[in-house]
Amino acid sequence: MNPSWQKSSYCSEGNACIYIAATPGTIHLTESTDPTGAVLTTTPAAFRSLLTALKQEPAPANRSDEGDAPFRLRSADIMVTTTRHKWNAFVLGVRAGEFDHFVEDIDGEYDSGTRTSPGSQRLCHRPTNDGYIASVL
Repeated sequence: MNPSWQKSSYCSEGNACIYIAATPGTIHLTESTDPTGAVLTTTPAAFRSLLTALKQEPAPANRSDEGDAPFRLRSADIMVTTTRHKWNAFVLGVRAGEFDHFVEDIDGEYDSGTRTSPGSQRLCHRPTNDGYIASVL
């Protein structure tokens, strides 16, 4: 199955953006210019937790000199590398509800991220020496 990839409408980088796709029972996240070609794969429930965290938690400060700073998204064994600018475009799309349809059918209708599932995950942002990292924990 070849998934249909979606990027945020806030991404002004042409095709160089964070992309989301769904296949039965899984959500995939990648960055089109990640040199490793890595794709994070998670459950719809975990992706809903990510959407919830991004909608409820303040985004890290975005100084203009950090736009091209590396920003890494990781799971236990995969890391996707993007930039702060592209991450912020993705977050704006999340906050605008552009990715809600990926999780609407979990436990009924999606309610703007106010529910959490048992064992739900949270998003952790932290600076590193060479950029930022976000982890779904």
